[in-house]
Amino acid sequence: MKKNTSQPDFKRIYTDILEKKFPEKKKLCEKILNKKTFSELDVIAINNIIFAPVSKDIIKSNQQHRSYSKSTIIKILEFQKQHGLNNTKLALHYKLSRNTVSRWKKLFVV
Repeated sequence: MKKNTSQPDFKRIYTDILEKKFPEKKKLCEKILNKKTFSELDVIAINNIIFAPVSKDIIKSNQQHRSYSKSTIIKILEFQKQHGLNNTKLALHYKLSRNTVSRWKKLFVV
C-alpha cells in the first residue's frame, strides 16, 4: 500500500509531542489520535488542545499561515448550516475573517 507522501504524518508528530512534552494532555487528545486519517480541522483541534494560544498576536500570526482544502471548507460551511451560524459567528468560531467566509460561500455553495 502506497502512502501519501505529500502530507506529514500528523499522528506520529502529535503523539511524539504529547509523550515528550505534554503527557498530561494525552487523554484529552485520545479521540483525535485514534482516527485513521487527520483532516485540517483535526490538526487545528489537537493543536489548540496542546498549545493554547496565549496572546492575540500569536493567534493572528498563526492564522496567516493556515490553508484549507476544498473538503475542509465544505465541512466548515456545513457546520455553519447545521448550527445556524451567521458568517460573523462562524468566523469567530474558526478564527477566520468574515470576508473569507463570504468568499468561500460564493465559491462553494453548499
